[in-house]
Amino acid sequence: MESLGDKLKTARTEKGLSHDQISRETNISIRYLEALETENFSVFPGEPYVIGFLKNYGAYLDLDVQKVISLYRALRIQEQPVPVEQLLRNPPKLPGFIIPLLVVLLVLGGGGFGIYTLIMNSRNNPVQSTQVVRTPVEYMMEGNSMERRLYRSDSILVSVDNETYKLELYNLGETVTIRTPGGVRNLDLGQDITIDLNNDGIPELRITVADFAKNNADMGALLHFILLDAAVYTGADIEQNTTVTASASVSTASSTMIIPGSPSAYPFTLQVSFQGYCMFRWEILHERDRRGTNQRYFQRAEQLDIQAQNGIRVWVSNAQAARFQVIGGGRTFPVELGSPGEVVVADFRWVRDEDGRFRLVLIKLEAGT
Repeated sequence: MESLGDKLKTARTEKGLSHDQISRETNISIRYLEALETENFSVFPGEPYVIGFLKNYGAYLDLDVQKVISLYRALRIQEQPVPVEQLLRNPPKLPGFIIPLLVVLLVLGGGGFGIYTLIMNSRNNPVQSTQVVRTPVEYMMEGNSMERRLYRSDSILVSVDNETYKLELYNLGETVTIRTPGGVRNLDLGQDITIDLNNDGIPELRITVADFAKNNADMGALLHFILLDAAVYTGADIEQNTTVTASASVSTASSTMIIPGSPSAYPFTLQVSFQGYCMFRWEILHERDRRGTNQRYFQRAEQLDIQAQNGIRVWVSNAQAARFQVIGGGRTFPVELGSPGEVVVADFRWVRDEDGRFRLVLIKLEAGT
């Protein structure tokens, strides 16, 4: 069976790649690349670094990343020493009174567990249950942007030019259906649309579906609303019915395209290299199994790799203390997040244009988001 190191080395040589070239394109030092191929894991600061580098190196070589990690874990298990107890030919026998004592404890424990189970069943299964009916909620949009999880029949009130317009989450099925002043609109996950609220030919509102599970109304839908600056639109844009990019929105939310149009949203890696001491937080977006905010202080020369399918939200206390690059589709895209000392909150997420193509964008949010 081919070893982990041989598998990596063979894949690299078959592609005609050198350690120097791979190091430049993946930001993994040559020292670590050689260590992975020789299975010298002692040079790494810890196991998380080994696994992180194996994921990046395996993906770069177009290998099955899960099989690569499995080979590593199997190798580590083989290196574990055999417990001393298993090496003893004649393990000590238990005293004679231990076995009767264990029998008594098991009987008492079983009786106690039975009583506990009866009590809990009586609490969790009352004779009569009352079905809770949720009352629809109406929200007022304050400021130029808002992100809110809505459920069926919930609504948003948006004020434009001293007039208030109502948008209602009408249905949650294969798509998110929203009732707007101009009619019913359907959106899918990651898709964004612009809405002309006052029917003057100029869109005033952008709506993006940030989180949504098909045919699961109980989860609702996480929607992102942004008021657009009408001054940036021209007559030609309106006549051609072109899609307004996120850079046309007001200063509270700006976006930069990282990966251009793609027929599908594929997994990507956000690689963060720290140039100095800073607080960094990150959250995987739209993946229920990996939700929750991660947070820690990082020091100079540390590196973090974050894998995601749909998107990642980051908070950084000093934008120049961390260098970012996105790895996806076999390519690496460097990203500039902000200026020295700037506190930045931003999303790296896939969005879908009205023509059905996906693009990975960087969306800078307000620091309080």
